[in-house]
Amino acid sequence: MKILFMGTPLFAVPSLEALIAAGHQVVGVFSQPDKPKNRGMKLQPTPVKVCAQVHNIPVFQPTKLRDGTALETIRQLEPDLIVVAAYGRILPQEILDYPRLGCVNVHSSLLPKYRGAAPIHWAILNGEQETGVTLMHMALALDAGDIIAQRATPIDPDETVEELHDRLARLGADLLAETLPHLEDGTATRTPQEESQATLAPMLSRALSPMDFTRPARALHDQVRGLIPWPAAVTELSGVRCKIFATTVLEETTGKVPGTVLQADKKGLKLACGEGTVLRIDQLQADGGKRMAAADYLRGHPIPVNE
Repeated sequence: MKILFMGTPLFAVPSLEALIAAGHQVVGVFSQPDKPKNRGMKLQPTPVKVCAQVHNIPVFQPTKLRDGTALETIRQLEPDLIVVAAYGRILPQEILDYPRLGCVNVHSSLLPKYRGAAPIHWAILNGEQETGVTLMHMALALDAGDIIAQRATPIDPDETVEELHDRLARLGADLLAETLPHLEDGTATRTPQEESQATLAPMLSRALSPMDFTRPARALHDQVRGLIPWPAAVTELSGVRCKIFATTVLEETTGKVPGTVLQADKKGLKLACGEGTVLRIDQLQADGGKRMAAADYLRGHPIPVNE
């Protein structure tokens, strides 16, 4: 089968590799334009572009999809199917209509839940115990196309968004590889989404960062692991702004006011939270400093108990 792949970040790489490993003819790859990064602001290729170049697959990086140029490229490539995974652009109807087998998308949630740009983050932020991947037919509406196949997976209560991201990327690639033969022979199922069950997963912002210790420890723990690496959960410790990267929900309880320091020593930093719960901060990064264990930070920046 001749396939055009569209993707940009690391999440999409396993799906591209799965298509190649399955023996499909990947006639081309669309990816977002290279962007400047780091201090030198040198243009950096996207992870999908790097993968495609390793396999000698032509790469196209259009800045626009609606001026006809991208469609003309697609016509020249003559794909039977377009596979999309975290491309980062909405495809116009003329592109959706071109391939004889349509356009399908690998999405990192169990649709119709968590449509949008950050489904993995929001599943963790909301304390979900399960998520998964969906392979769907694409439509003009955001992540609203008919479902072809899904696969669920539990979320570990201490799993970070980075860890879950990597698992879902592999799970999505496996689901794609298993489902494509059914798309090719016309035996794949097609199930409309239940609109009444739809929820959104909008882009993240720094407005999500401040930690409110009147919330229970579990909710704060979910906030920390759901905002890694950016924008990261943030709090102030003795007037110093710190990003928090690792926490532990403790079984002990307290009657102290939420936000009170219960312990600050080589075992870490314990804080009182809402509903009498207790959270231990294990890893942090003070403004201008390095990411480190909380116990190491406390050796140079002691914090009084009961503060």
